[in-house]
Amino acid sequence: MKIFGIDPGSTRTGYGCVETDGTRHRLVTCGAIAPPAGATFPEKLHVIHDALSRLIREAAPECVVVESLFHARNARSALQLAHARGVALLAAVQVGLPIVEYTPAEIKLAVVGYGRADKAQVQQMVKLLLGLDTVPTPSDAADALAAALCHSHSGTSALERRATRSLPRHLTNWRDFRPVPTGRRAV
Repeated sequence: MKIFGIDPGSTRTGYGCVETDGTRHRLVTCGAIAPPAGATFPEKLHVIHDALSRLIREAAPECVVVESLFHARNARSALQLAHARGVALLAAVQVGLPIVEYTPAEIKLAVVGYGRADKAQVQQMVKLLLGLDTVPTPSDAADALAAALCHSHSGTSALERRATRSLPRHLTNWRDFRPVPTGRRAV
């Protein structure tokens, strides 16, 4: 299955496509769309839409995953992000693909195991999960790949079952886990 991930932004929109069988993942493409700095806001949205439409058609995925909005303190930034999300959703809908949305915390939890992971941790896990030599850059591309990987891990994937089984019985989530130093036994 091919999954196309999008990390929307008005100054830079990350994209990434992975091919997966549920346990093994392969990078198809990734990068970022950066409209010209001097362009008007509507022109930036047009560049993002055109580029995403072309990239989605070329990758030929089965679905598109878009990072959903999060709480923002700056209303203007949130509105611009919402506009960028809108053109990303439009690009996917025009191609006729199903769209799935995950919050940034859900993506980080699925990929890193911690919903408040920082960008470097996300990049490192994306590198490991895809077997890459270097971390994907820019970070927007890594975030888009993480969104795609999040969708591949959702439901009853083999990776999720394996992670759940490896938790000790008295723990209900990884946040409660405290590693025991070598040579000592857990109480």
